[in-house]
Amino acid sequence: MYAEVLPSHGVAPVVFVHGGAHTGACYGGTPDGRPGWAPYFAEQGWPAIVTDWPGHGRSGRPADFACMSGMRVVDALLALLERVGPAVLLTHSMSGAFGWKLAERVPDLLRAVVGVAPSPPGNIQPWWSWPAYPELQPIQFSRDEVRHFTASPRFPADAFETYYQSIVPESARVYNERLNVRGMQIRLDDPSLLGRIPMLIVSADTDPNHRGSTDADTAAFVGADHIALADRGLKDHGHLMMLEHGNLAVADVILEWLDSHIR
Repeated sequence: MYAEVLPSHGVAPVVFVHGGAHTGACYGGTPDGRPGWAPYFAEQGWPAIVTDWPGHGRSGRPADFACMSGMRVVDALLALLERVGPAVLLTHSMSGAFGWKLAERVPDLLRAVVGVAPSPPGNIQPWWSWPAYPELQPIQFSRDEVRHFTASPRFPADAFETYYQSIVPESARVYNERLNVRGMQIRLDDPSLLGRIPMLIVSADTDPNHRGSTDADTAAFVGADHIALADRGLKDHGHLMMLEHGNLAVADVILEWLDSHIR
């Protein structure tokens, strides 16, 4: 797994983990050229480590990518943490389940876990009863499918084409796991182990994939704090809040929480 380091002088590095069909580029900057979360965190004194999942971006694609499980990402993140020492893990969307599993496996290597619109563990996700996607080739998402995630009024719509060029093929197995096809999503064996780690879930009010109590239910199950951005006056954010207008105000909410929990 490729990891880019943005050094700083803070107490703990923050490992940024992208969501499905993305790369670490989503944390480097926005499609319309504004600063991204990773350099901003580093400027605020938190060393940033920006990862590309195995099979994504700068990590290269293995021959068996189409049937690669999300557990390979968990294993790669574990290997990274064993090299850099205790760190903050920040996940987004599909990688949320990876973060919960990693917290169960190596709680002593995590100073905190922040899930941004994160997927829940399979323990509490409804089963997907439709047929699984064939795992013979990766999934390439169309423009219309990707537009679904950019519905927020704050997304820089004029830069959609630039954003779409950053979208990469995804492992069909990972996608089937995210949908929880026949219970495939990564599960926790002992959720009580997560209680040793400060955890936060961040929600946006116009996120089409996290309506209702989705994130609140996940927070209750894993024992995380839950911040709804609209309650902080940050309305109209969506699923891709790290790329939207006002992205650094969202970063400030996360940084304030980190300051209060692990400084």
